[in-house]
Amino acid sequence: MRISYIDDMEKWIEEFRFSVPVSVRFSETDMYGHLNNTVTFTYFEYARIEFLKEIGRMVDWLDPHGKTIPVVADLQCDYMKQVFFDEKLSIFVKAASVGNSSVDIHYMARNSSGELVFTGRGTLVQIDRKTGKSVPWESDQKTAFSL
Repeated sequence: MRISYIDDMEKWIEEFRFSVPVSVRFSETDMYGHLNNTVTFTYFEYARIEFLKEIGRMVDWLDPHGKTIPVVADLQCDYMKQVFFDEKLSIFVKAASVGNSSVDIHYMARNSSGELVFTGRGTLVQIDRKTGKSVPWESDQKTAFSL
């Protein structure tokens, strides 16, 4: 399977340093016990927030007096293998590239056997809370994404 945002799968996989565990809940499955294809985006959100907390970005964004907030500009998922109720997954997150006011975030999910079950990517943009206009990253913010 060719995935447009992955040039070299082995190298891409090796670059992940952060992950969170997830257990597939019954309510996240269809009548056949398969993970509903919309739930992967919820897993991405959970993992992304934990990653952003880990690198120190959420403190500013959650401050009610803060000037900037993050918004998801786009999000996609590519499915490789079926996922079922009660499976244990690891959802990996990394910042693939950092732009002026955006960051391209990549995701990878592996089951307990280590098999790749789905991948994804999305663009997160930092915007001004009042104007809705994009706000450039400070140099320390850019550095944090590469941790």
